[in-house]
Amino acid sequence: MSKPRHNPISTRPRGVWTRQALRIAGDYALIALGSVLVALAADLFFIPNRMVPGGVTGISTLLHYLAGTPVGMVTLALNIPLFIAGLIWAGGLNAGLRTIWSVAVMSAAIDLLQPYLPQVTHDPLLYILYGGLLDGLGVGLVFLAGGTTGGTDIVARLLHRFFHLRLGHTLLAANVLILGSAALVFGVEPALYALLAAYVSTRVIDVVQQGLAQSRSAFIISEQPDAIKAALLRDLGRGVTVLQGEGGYTAQNRPVLLCAVAQSEVSRLKRLIHQIDPAAFVILTPADEVLGEGFAKLGK
Repeated sequence: MSKPRHNPISTRPRGVWTRQALRIAGDYALIALGSVLVALAADLFFIPNRMVPGGVTGISTLLHYLAGTPVGMVTLALNIPLFIAGLIWAGGLNAGLRTIWSVAVMSAAIDLLQPYLPQVTHDPLLYILYGGLLDGLGVGLVFLAGGTTGGTDIVARLLHRFFHLRLGHTLLAANVLILGSAALVFGVEPALYALLAAYVSTRVIDVVQQGLAQSRSAFIISEQPDAIKAALLRDLGRGVTVLQGEGGYTAQNRPVLLCAVAQSEVSRLKRLIHQIDPAAFVILTPADEVLGEGFAKLGK
């Protein structure tokens, strides 16, 4: 008679599951808060001033003024096929669910809040500054909780996966196309304002993500280097270099993992390491320029 198969999940302490559930609930609450802030930026500053932000929301804003369609509803509808593609090829179920939650909350908030919000200002300086600040803060919080705002983010991830195109180049090309269309509809001036607001938003996202560098390098020392290395390769899709180190106090040989990640991946990196080894020692440093696979090509 064979012995009963050991189930490691059943032996996990109940407190671990409670902490994990609370952490997940906190992440989804943070994503909801960030998504509402993005919606407020659109309703208070962008849409009333005919300023088209980048991404799918920008396409929805264009359609709103051309055909009178609701911005939030169209944003959600345009994201549905991207959700499906993202679930299959760009991040799996966990990242996909967080993105779906973010876009659903953002889309609903844009349409539901719009009738109750006043027109705050028509001064370009004010709606560029405060609209970009709110938008960047919201997107930064969504990134911090492991989600994305969907749209062109998913398109960029898919093109990077299948054609090895840089994420930044793809996002820039998509936004230039959208803003170019906005310039044809509303004129060049609103499109130029939108570019300035996008710059403000980007800088705020960087601040929320705790750093101004575009990339970070991570040095990881852990009792479980093989498990962490496998997780970084599998879940982040980033290469890992194993360095040989020696403990200054113990004089024992110890592997040191070196990994370069994009700024938006820092939160996921820390989450993955913590899930495997909460006692790991991690050093995160700004990387002003990263050249090679997954980043800019050498010599470009």
